[in-house]
Amino acid sequence: MAWAPDEETHQLIWHLALQNAFEYEGKGAVGSVIGRIMSTRSDLRQHGGQISPLVAQSVQKANNLAQEQGLEHIESILASDAPHLLEGRKKQEKREGLPELKNLEDTKPVFRFAPNPNGPLSFGHARGIVINGSYAEEHKGTLILRFDDTDTTVKPPELAAYDLIPQEVEWLLGRPADRIVVASDRIPVYYEHAEKMLRNKFGYVCKCTAEAFRQFRESKTNCPCRDKSVEENLSDWNKMLDGTYKPGDAVVRVKTDMTLKNPALRDWPALRMQDTVANPHPRPNIRSKYKVWPLLDFQSAVEDHLQGVTHIIRGKDLMDSTRKQTLLYEHFGWSYPETIYWGRVKVHEWGGFSTSKMRASIENGEYSGWDDPRLPTIQGLQARGIQADALRNFWIELAVTQKDISVPLATLFSHNTKKIDDDAPRLSFIRDPVEVEILGDVPSEIELPIHPNHSDKGTRTISLNPPNVFIESEDARGSYRLKEFADIDEDGNIESVERSDKRPIIHWTSTTTSEHSTLLIPNQEEIEYISGRVESNDYSAGTIVQLERIGYAIVTNEGFLLMHE
Repeated sequence: MAWAPDEETHQLIWHLALQNAFEYEGKGAVGSVIGRIMSTRSDLRQHGGQISPLVAQSVQKANNLAQEQGLEHIESILASDAPHLLEGRKKQEKREGLPELKNLEDTKPVFRFAPNPNGPLSFGHARGIVINGSYAEEHKGTLILRFDDTDTTVKPPELAAYDLIPQEVEWLLGRPADRIVVASDRIPVYYEHAEKMLRNKFGYVCKCTAEAFRQFRESKTNCPCRDKSVEENLSDWNKMLDGTYKPGDAVVRVKTDMTLKNPALRDWPALRMQDTVANPHPRPNIRSKYKVWPLLDFQSAVEDHLQGVTHIIRGKDLMDSTRKQTLLYEHFGWSYPETIYWGRVKVHEWGGFSTSKMRASIENGEYSGWDDPRLPTIQGLQARGIQADALRNFWIELAVTQKDISVPLATLFSHNTKKIDDDAPRLSFIRDPVEVEILGDVPSEIELPIHPNHSDKGTRTISLNPPNVFIESEDARGSYRLKEFADIDEDGNIESVERSDKRPIIHWTSTTTSEHSTLLIPNQEEIEYISGRVESNDYSAGTIVQLERIGYAIVTNEGFLLMHE
């Protein structure tokens, strides 16, 4: 039986939404409320998918209540129903931007966003771009875009990604990265540091099999390779470089301590051999040029130091990487960058998407391409009409916390609505249309505003000659009000031009000033196509409109793609 929240849970969500709205003057944040709920009720963490949309609805309702009836009203509700939530609480001025950085000192900070170019960027990548890019801009620092492209087997790079990713970064930030570094161009630099490890006796070439070394690691004993001389290690290193050894024969390891409590830190591998004949690098200048390649923890550590990175912001799942790299830095006598961690953010409507899974789904025809609006890629979000500002504000609102958070797509959509609403002209799209003749004193045409809140945008002319209109079939019963026109009775007669009662307000379009069109609704499994009649217009592809009573949509060559409500 599916889990459903009980009344106590509903009340908790509502009261915490009210508390957040009160503290931040009607600008409560979904992510903040979810964090408080999960810290208050750990038993709810497993039900994040069901909790998140309830929180989004409650936060919106609480914010609306604060704006319409004032903060005093919110305070009175809490004082009556949940006074403990007011204890020590006061209205706060919400901090604009991200939390303060530590260890800024006198130098300008340097950040890096380091994707594997094995495909276009995704919604998750946007977090790294936004957080690092925003900090760099705020502190007049540097943002490095670094391609960590030294894996040609498990996650082979895609050539097109090298051009596409910088464009996506620039779209999202509104400016390009300050510097671009490509790891595969710098293999000789990593070789220099590998040789330095061998010469200074804090690295060695290990020829043990993976299974044999696993047993040494588990038993906390040194492998025989660890005590080789510098000369032996350099000889083995040259055999790796010239291809005498083959993939799997040897790896270069960083000497740490085989008795360390964390097994992952015990003599971890830094460089290995790859078969770049069978799996050549996609870049024409690289291809099969190198036989030895650095592993990510080594390559990234060396590059961070050489590029002067001062702050690393990464997932808490990479804490072991920090520990490994810190040990390497100690060997080289370097100071490790300030490191900040964040937890996972899950948008439950999307489930689990990885670049490799998305590529496979595209290749088998499940999706049309990386720009399919159902996919959580930057291209897919752009196709769906999501604005760069909305994505930036979404991630900045969630900020940097080690808590795992589950949020609904509604949170992103609410940010997007704020960015597009003022510029989105209104149109009527009639699904399952029914033709109705309007009786009485019907004008030959009427003028409706292009935007209800911005008279400067002008009007649109609707012809009522003949006086026939299309309405949706589910609206064609009883009396109703044709929006911004007239009250109509059940027989189609005009009863009043002014609104006379609380009958439902419906959208409509005339038979003369409308045309056939299609509404595309992207769902997780498919894109639903709905035929109907749309108010005549000359908006070009890419224009964002609001379809009355349906939602925001982007004009496409096929019709209108529903972005969100």
